[in-house]
Amino acid sequence: MSAPTAPGHKDSPAVALGPTSLVLGAVAATGAWPSLMLAVLPWSFIAAPLALTFGLAGIHYARQGIGRMWTAVAGTTLGAVGVAGVLTLIVALATW
Repeated sequence: MSAPTAPGHKDSPAVALGPTSLVLGAVAATGAWPSLMLAVLPWSFIAAPLALTFGLAGIHYARQGIGRMWTAVAGTTLGAVGVAGVLTLIVALATW
């Protein structure tokens, strides 16, 4: 039993922030697409801010060497597109 049993810094839960953000961002960006907006609207309201938040946290940890930067950046970008789509829908309905 010479192998260490303590987890390394690559075993941190922060490694999952980027991929989680990417999946939530994909759902959120789908809600910004006009023809699919009504089908995924409830999930888009929830997924867009979560993707943005998890993506920014994933970028923070990726800069420290924990996790991958590209998944966090892609998830953050898709989350921002989803937030913009949700806000555009709210503004359009409010002025209608």
